[in-house]
Amino acid sequence: MKKKLSYIIGSALLIIAACIIGGGIFMVNFALSPENRGKDMETSMAYMRETYPQINEWIDSLQQHNALKDTFLTAPDGTPLHAFYARSSKPTAKTAVIIHGYTDNAIRMFHIGYLYNSSLDYNILLPDLRYSGLSGGKAIQMGWLDRLDVLQWLNTTPRIFGDSLRVVVHGISMGAATTMMLSGENLPDYVRCFVEDCGYTSVWDQFKKELHEQFGLPAFPLLYAASGICDLKYKWNFKEASSVTQIKKCTKPMFFIHGDQDFFVPTSMVYQLYDSKPQPKALWIVPKAGHADSYRLYPSEYTRRVKSFTETYLSNHSTEALR
Repeated sequence: MKKKLSYIIGSALLIIAACIIGGGIFMVNFALSPENRGKDMETSMAYMRETYPQINEWIDSLQQHNALKDTFLTAPDGTPLHAFYARSSKPTAKTAVIIHGYTDNAIRMFHIGYLYNSSLDYNILLPDLRYSGLSGGKAIQMGWLDRLDVLQWLNTTPRIFGDSLRVVVHGISMGAATTMMLSGENLPDYVRCFVEDCGYTSVWDQFKKELHEQFGLPAFPLLYAASGICDLKYKWNFKEASSVTQIKKCTKPMFFIHGDQDFFVPTSMVYQLYDSKPQPKALWIVPKAGHADSYRLYPSEYTRRVKSFTETYLSNHSTEALR
């Protein structure tokens, strides 16, 4: 009887373990290798032209003058990485590196490219993150490994735009998390400041929220299993991929933007992020704005605030402001 009971308990535990592991594998694939990844460039362009009609003349001009260029590099693990870039209308050191969000691509950040290149006359570089656009990769990396790819792009910006650069990194949603995760690294001196728009506190926090809202499940045990599987498969886990931890190490200026009606990346996250970041910093809570919607709703105000912040640190006289 005891043997039979032990067999039943052991079998049940194996079944439970198999279900947890299977569920973890499903979650990793569901979250990091979605079918709706940002690969369809034509659809992305059509969406941007319709959603942000003010950028159409700028896009047409870039295309007409062959001013929108492609560039590629190879990550240390052999992954091919792609970016678009465009120069300002006249020589300038001011350059924006612009980072897209989850299941998006560089084209889906052309409205921010327009802000910097057309409205402010900066050079712009817009990378496709892994598993997006024309870049390679087997999965989305939620900003954590992406931060190292963006750092590699930053190291190549003098080759593209010339020496004596002054750079702002601007990201939205997952791109904002990438920006914050990057900010805690050892960066070139010419990276002067950051703009993060509706980024999450950590991959763990964001996935925990989505697991509860989409499936009605608690973090234990599935999220723990998925994080461990991600660690085995991609060499990082959900907890270490933390914007909060990284920005605590960041002494360069950061502008936080978040809609007060953001329910996807909850507005509450930005207050934790802002409190964790050492000075200098600034915060704009955007009224009636949902997730990644602040520029669409308030393009003039968004541009004015971004210009005011970045010009403080990218001007010729900004060295003292950074000390």
